[in-house]
Amino acid sequence: METGPAIRLTVDGDEVEVPDDGGTLLDALRGPLGHRSAKDGCSPQGQCGCCTVLVDGQPRVSCVTPVRRVAGRSVTTLDGLSDEEVARWTEAFCAAGGSQCGFCTPGIVVRFAGLLATSPDDPPDRDRAARALHAHLCRCTGWQTVLDAWDRGAGAGTAVELPAPSEDRDASARRATIEGRSPQVVGPDVVRGRGGFAADTVPEGCLVAVSGDRAAVPGDRAAVPVDGSTSGWADPDGWVVAETLAEARRLSGKVQGRRTTAEVVPPLEAPSGAWDAVLRTCWVEPAPLETDAAWCEPGGEPAGPLANGGAFGAKVDSPLPAVARALADRHGRPVLVAPSREDTVRHGAKRPPVAGGARADGTGVLHVVRTPGIVEAVAAVAPGLEVVEVDAAGPPTSSALRAAGWAEAVVLLAGAGATGPGSPVRSPDGAEATATVVDGGAGIRVAVRCGEVLDEVVLRSYCVGAAHMAWSWITAEGLSVDADGTVHDLTVRSFGIVRATETPTVTVELVHVDGAPVNGSDAVFAAVAAATWRHLGCPPDLPGG
Repeated sequence: METGPAIRLTVDGDEVEVPDDGGTLLDALRGPLGHRSAKDGCSPQGQCGCCTVLVDGQPRVSCVTPVRRVAGRSVTTLDGLSDEEVARWTEAFCAAGGSQCGFCTPGIVVRFAGLLATSPDDPPDRDRAARALHAHLCRCTGWQTVLDAWDRGAGAGTAVELPAPSEDRDASARRATIEGRSPQVVGPDVVRGRGGFAADTVPEGCLVAVSGDRAAVPGDRAAVPVDGSTSGWADPDGWVVAETLAEARRLSGKVQGRRTTAEVVPPLEAPSGAWDAVLRTCWVEPAPLETDAAWCEPGGEPAGPLANGGAFGAKVDSPLPAVARALADRHGRPVLVAPSREDTVRHGAKRPPVAGGARADGTGVLHVVRTPGIVEAVAAVAPGLEVVEVDAAGPPTSSALRAAGWAEAVVLLAGAGATGPGSPVRSPDGAEATATVVDGGAGIRVAVRCGEVLDEVVLRSYCVGAAHMAWSWITAEGLSVDADGTVHDLTVRSFGIVRATETPTVTVELVHVDGAPVNGSDAVFAAVAAATWRHLGCPPDLPGG
């Protein structure tokens, strides 16, 4: 590729030069400049905020900013903030539980630093901070704890009373691992985005592989992998390998995803019968901010997408570590497999859609897209429901996703009157949660019992996040998938995830009980989903907005 004269700019106080190769500021930061705090979450759609930096003091999404536009200007990443500023925000996020996996947090911290700098003596209020978060997506925390961190770090308004963080870092990590169902760490390094993500830890000289399968991009000409095969993303032959991410994307012919105007429709028909409640769900995107990146050295063990959290089950069965291993062995060099956001949406695991009817006595029939383990998941909480697996064209599904199958059963039975408002939901793990929507939908009250708490800040964070995820799922989330199974909604803004300004206030009561700690946030997710559906009047089709 031809390049122009080198571009000079200042990054974190250092004068640097980068080639003018038509790339973005994020390409330059994560490529030749080696800055890892700015993350690549939407590849590049400019919609997730993970790559936010300051350009001459103003927040800028670097993945859609051509590097030539910042020639001669000053760029500040999280690592370029002053030590005092970094300490301010890492302490605030840790105290509030405002960071879980940590992938989105550096961009949010940079946004907050830029916002506070506009009026340091009279900090913008919580509502203004919430509006600033419209430029960001966080799937873990549910926004409330992020805004708690804003209040604490900026000294804005009256900060909410927060539980004291545990001084036992191992106990904190243990609770986070229980809630996230994959190994997870807690602490300042997580806030700074140093959770060990695969794309951040690649060795020097690593090749980059991107998917060559463009066939499912709506509105574009038909395409197949560049090698002419018809393999999917689980097959190494479906990937294009190059020296850099930008070059691999160019060679693959990557096409920018878009949001469709097509309607979101549940794919299954409800069973016939005299039911007290009917529920049909659509395809829903788990929306992990970190895509399923993985890398491997020849003959080595892959570093996969479970470095610090596993997207609540969405990445547990990812095939990409095996792809990275095969490509590394083939090329005799380390290879990073770097799927785009569009790849993750088309090929990543989804909640299996359901369509069911239930009676007030707890009996009924639940049709569900065929998924290993889903029958057992439903039976664990709803033995009176007959589960019928149905084949349907669409993206892959998994029963490993947060409360998949059994949360839908809890919602359906609640709507049918088999359980009363505010009744406890007992998860297969043995946790109990109750949830009530209050103040006309402006608030959600939650209580959870899940054994030894270990760390109140961490458990509260996960419960708030689960409540937001449930509210968002029931009211707003869905993907447009056509009758052939092709996903048409490929941008992060098309998933329907509720924004910070639209999120009810979540009040969490942690009930301290003796016993081994078990996952509590999944029970909260199911309880809030049921309470939200009741609040909406039990509309038969989701999302019920």
